[in-house]
Amino acid sequence: MDEYKLTLRRLAVRDDHYIDALLSEEHANLTLAGIDARSHALARVAALIAMDAAPPSYMSAVQAGLNAGVSHEEIVGTLIAVLPVVGAARVVAAAPNLALALGYDVAEELELHNR
Repeated sequence: MDEYKLTLRRLAVRDDHYIDALLSEEHANLTLAGIDARSHALARVAALIAMDAAPPSYMSAVQAGLNAGVSHEEIVGTLIAVLPVVGAARVVAAAPNLALALGYDVAEELELHNR
């Protein structure tokens, strides 16, 4: 059986042992995902945007991306990439959270420009 089919089957039947292995540690998840560290980090950022995650959740995903060589522009580009799928409301809500994780405070900047 092809590996991707086995993975899909394990997830579809909720193979708890397999899921626990995926969740056990970051390195294991990256290895078992079968994608490079850059793609892994961007996928996580996209998931955070899609689920309307809390601001602190972005910190580790963004840091993992930066550590893997993802540029600030590519991380922000993830907002654009998911826009047609998740909608404008999610992207607008995520933008300041992602900005903070990148060290840029959009609210502060807007306040300075409105004075």
